[in-house]
Amino acid sequence: MAGAPIADPSLVDAADVTAAYEVDAAVGLSAEEAVRRLDRDGPNELRGSPRVPTWRRILGQFRDPLIYLLLGAIVVSLIGWFVEGAEGWPIDAVVIAAIVLLNGLLGWVQEGRADDAVAALSTMTAASSTVLRDGRLATVLSSELVRGDVLVLGEGDQVGADARLLEANALRIAEASLTGESHPVAKNADTIARHASIADRSCMAFKGTAVSQGVGRAIVTGVGMNTEVGRIATMLDATQEEPTPLQEEIGRVGRALSLAVIAIALVVMVTTVLVQGVTTPAGLVTVFLLGVSLAVAAVPEGLPAILSVVLSIGVQRMAKRNAVVKQLKSVETLGSASVICADKTGTLTRNEMMIQRIITASGRVQVTGAGYQPDGALLDEGAPITDAGALFEVRQLLGAGGLANNAQLTGSDGEWTIQGDPTEAAFLVAAGKLAEMDAVVAPYERVDEIPFTSERKMMSTVNRDVRDGTLVLFSKGAPDVLLDRCDRMQRGESVLPMDAGMRQRALADIEALSGQALRTLGVAYRPIGANGGEAAVPGDADGLERDLIYVGVVGILDPPREEAKAAIREAHRAGVRIVMITGDHPATAARIAADLGIAGSGEPAAALAGDDLDILDNIELQDAVRTTSVFARVSPRHKLRIVDALQANGGIVAMTGDGVNDAPALKSADIGIAMGITGTEVTKDAARMILADDNFATIIVAVRQGRVILDNIKKSLRYLLSSNMGEVFTVFFGVLLAGTLGLASAGDGGVVLPLLVTQILWINLVTDSGPALAMGIDPEIDDVMAREPRGVNDRAIPAAMWAGILSTGLVMAVVTLTTIDLFLPGGLIEGEDTLAVARTAGFTTLVFAQMFNTLNARSASSSAFRRLFVNRWLWGALGLTVVLQVAVVEIPLLQTAFGTASMDAEHWLACVALSSIVLWFEELRKLGIRLRARHVARAGRGLTADG
Repeated sequence: MAGAPIADPSLVDAADVTAAYEVDAAVGLSAEEAVRRLDRDGPNELRGSPRVPTWRRILGQFRDPLIYLLLGAIVVSLIGWFVEGAEGWPIDAVVIAAIVLLNGLLGWVQEGRADDAVAALSTMTAASSTVLRDGRLATVLSSELVRGDVLVLGEGDQVGADARLLEANALRIAEASLTGESHPVAKNADTIARHASIADRSCMAFKGTAVSQGVGRAIVTGVGMNTEVGRIATMLDATQEEPTPLQEEIGRVGRALSLAVIAIALVVMVTTVLVQGVTTPAGLVTVFLLGVSLAVAAVPEGLPAILSVVLSIGVQRMAKRNAVVKQLKSVETLGSASVICADKTGTLTRNEMMIQRIITASGRVQVTGAGYQPDGALLDEGAPITDAGALFEVRQLLGAGGLANNAQLTGSDGEWTIQGDPTEAAFLVAAGKLAEMDAVVAPYERVDEIPFTSERKMMSTVNRDVRDGTLVLFSKGAPDVLLDRCDRMQRGESVLPMDAGMRQRALADIEALSGQALRTLGVAYRPIGANGGEAAVPGDADGLERDLIYVGVVGILDPPREEAKAAIREAHRAGVRIVMITGDHPATAARIAADLGIAGSGEPAAALAGDDLDILDNIELQDAVRTTSVFARVSPRHKLRIVDALQANGGIVAMTGDGVNDAPALKSADIGIAMGITGTEVTKDAARMILADDNFATIIVAVRQGRVILDNIKKSLRYLLSSNMGEVFTVFFGVLLAGTLGLASAGDGGVVLPLLVTQILWINLVTDSGPALAMGIDPEIDDVMAREPRGVNDRAIPAAMWAGILSTGLVMAVVTLTTIDLFLPGGLIEGEDTLAVARTAGFTTLVFAQMFNTLNARSASSSAFRRLFVNRWLWGALGLTVVLQVAVVEIPLLQTAFGTASMDAEHWLACVALSSIVLWFEELRKLGIRLRARHVARAGRGLTADG
């Protein structure tokens, strides 16, 4: 059967493997055959954990100590009902059971939404692979790889499936994730002689490993569970998501609050028994139910689910803005970022490279045109090139740059696109603007390649001239590095020995281009042998890249993104520092940084180069990064040191990257950010966030969204905790002051409470979920970018916030108890209604007070009337709550269940008016906060002026 698995492909010659899978290695599978094999074998995915059945997920909602308390309350209520003669329906037990079921259902729905959101995010970050299909390179999802696919591997790629190498050039693969080998393993296409361990199968590439250097092609031999990773998948534990600092703190608050409320509940129960002289079984049951319901109502047990939903919805919103956050917990770090280390090319610039200047021995040439479309001209002082020597040099330069090149330029319907490195593509675009270039490059066929490495800063190819068999090495790379390997120079059609004067002029040309904010690349070549001569020894770069003939240098423009400059200004306003880290020339880096406004006031204008970093110890580097925002000519090791130094200075560091050499720094940073378009699979795997558009401005948008999400979580916390404190204070002071308020004299000898057990649970049900969730998706109210980043050690609920929570809860209790006193005879204010009506009015006032509290909770300092109507979901939740409250008061069936009585318009108006005091109280408190802040700001400006 075509495509059937081979037991051990490492023991089989490459030609026999391709024959077994019925594929031409030069063409690859056809699209139709790939689809057929995918249908036959299934997707290239590891078997996931079985989905938890719905019934178990629902039951999981009831595994909570507070739910156990409510279930115990149901049992006690039934016992009390039975002891009293079992007359009528056990209303309390039925209502409590209904509320427990509704809470469980709500938690299940919220949990499902959170899981669906996380699943959606995982699909956004799915890995891809480059394959050869129908003779053309194509990028497909790694899950769609099939046995027989010809896999094309390059530096930074994640290997998508187990594969037998067909060819390898300086290929090294990091297999630590599979074998534990700490160093990348050299690979080749030679068949091994005998069965070997995974670590010693040098002709194989394995799923989940990463290409750290070189290039290669391989034929897929194993997919899904039939890979080496699949064979050990049963031994892999599922990744457990660690709680974020915010979640941990909220957990601590919840536990502390639970203990406090249980203590308060016990005090309330004891106080009630002593003050009201409760002795009957029914009375004791009522008191017990009161304590249980109070404990349940005071603790926001739905908060974890609300947090998950708010984070998930927020992250999905960020994804729509091209910022794909892989883990929910990264939102916290993103919102707290104080330093963003950004690569220049493609992030701060457009990554649409264009050669603008060419300098050779005979002069300077300007290249016109824009973008990847090969329309334009090569001009010498504004006119076409007429000097034959200069024209020969330019053709030699563009030809060599186009041959030492792995990019592809394709056009369709007037649209030109590239595949590969944009810098390499710039040579192809420029060559397309010069006549007779085909005659220069067509005679050469590639026979070998020395890939680019960040340490050598250059790449070379060996090409054979088919006309006479001559082998020629073509090289391009960092011009200063390349120049050190040259001893001759091209002048016209002649090759001259390079003297000191020529070298100095070449270096001056490089500096001149860099001073114009152009990226520079040098081009050189040398013949290395005749027909039948040996090409490069794999990995022998030093043996070939020497005694080169220098042709010239090009200046490449990668224009800054217009939106990047505005984004950097916004970052600075938010107290976020921007640091540029690039491999470019220091002068180029400094110029781009100046144009974008990266360097702060008082910072040196020049960039700090990698060579400068080498002479600094860690303490000196920590001092240097405090005042330097531009680093150039850096290696992966330098990037890692810079990130570590910024963190040692107390910074929360975000780091962008696209190449495989960026992965260590991305992992070390507090939040690594990979490029979605140009980023390698290794980089995306190491990162916590992926930019779908490779745009720096998107990072600042994500920082803003991260801060908004954290703000919304604090809004939910502020609302839930203050509202719950209102319930606790109402019951506690209602029992303590029962005689003063007229509650004691209104009873018929039984236990008299300000709120019934079922009413407390009703408030907990209707006010905790909808409004809190709606606030979780609230638009930005305060300008989150107008304040300094949140520190990692800052408390989620600081002392000032606790003061607001407690004061609001106390005001709620005062207005609720005042309402009861207003309508009840025998209290401070003489009323004339029954206990049922007065209690219903107090119950309604507390519900409405919590509705007004939602408006308060949207900001810690701004007025509730600021952007009042921007959140339609919140107003929908409030409207639904009001409708439900009217129903529970006016519908007879619900009156029986919740102990309410109908009220006339006067009572309803009184409830609304008294409950609104919560809003006005908070408005006054916030006004005081704003006035104090303005006074401090004016005082600060005065001190600055005096200084």
